[in-house]
Amino acid sequence: MTVSEGAFQRPGYEFCCYPVIPLVNIVYNLGIEFMAITGRALVVDDIASNRMVAKAMLEKLGWSVLTATGGKEALDTLGTTPCDLVLLDISMPSMSGMEVCQRIRSNPAFADLPVIAYTAHAQPEDRRNFIASGFNEVLLKPVNRETMASVVAAVTRHRGSAGDGQSAAC
Repeated sequence: MTVSEGAFQRPGYEFCCYPVIPLVNIVYNLGIEFMAITGRALVVDDIASNRMVAKAMLEKLGWSVLTATGGKEALDTLGTTPCDLVLLDISMPSMSGMEVCQRIRSNPAFADLPVIAYTAHAQPEDRRNFIASGFNEVLLKPVNRETMASVVAAVTRHRGSAGDGQSAAC
């Protein structure tokens, strides 16, 4: 078996194999009906474990992921790096996710950039406030892979052919 067929060898380990399952099969098996659109995502959260979980889930969905620990770092990243999606925590020190989203939306270059609120704020009025503030959707923590996949698909579906990191001239 070759490396491209799913075999690899790590130093200090025996030769091992793993099944190679195309993303389309995984999506089908989860019962999620959408065409996966991927590209470059920015995950913004002041808590390292939340960034790590979101990053891992997005990478499993085929996204290339950048991370930021707060609002200023997120805005700086968006100013220098093309992104196709932003996953943004609401409760962060110094600059809230709401403020970051409003600053993103104030830049015409980001008019079509999908921004998802990534939060533990679960009240119906919170969701209405997030959407009214410019978020495309709300993803509640703790998140599972199926919910992440469906929410990301819902906000990126209309963008057509993402994946080149050029859809938002960051």
